[in-house]
Amino acid sequence: MAVRIRMKKMGRLHRPFYRICAMDSRRPRDGRVLEELGTYDPLVPETDARAILNAERIKYWLGVGALPTEKVGVLIKKYGPEGTRLEKQRAALARLAQQRQRSAPPVHAARPAPEAGQDDDAPAAPPGEE
Repeated sequence: MAVRIRMKKMGRLHRPFYRICAMDSRRPRDGRVLEELGTYDPLVPETDARAILNAERIKYWLGVGALPTEKVGVLIKKYGPEGTRLEKQRAALARLAQQRQRSAPPVHAARPAPEAGQDDDAPAAPPGEE
């Protein structure tokens, strides 16, 4: 069996998303995979944060003779086990995490429950009566 490391297209129309997978080369592009090795999302604004790879498993598959496609070969060279842009990728992922944290809606603190023995100022009406 000839194993290739290639992209499997996911997502919807005009919103592509790819899984990087080890597959039998005779299978269709979106067919059954042997193992998923990472993801590639071309719509992420930070270029270096687009590819997330499992370096350990990629190293294994390359060691047993799997051949990457052209595009996946470029991604492995940049972000793989001995990637040339790993530090830039970590920085980009950290920036994205900070942006998501800032844009997350604030969590409102719930009103503290009254302590035992204390009564609320107004008695609560039974449900349905007002």
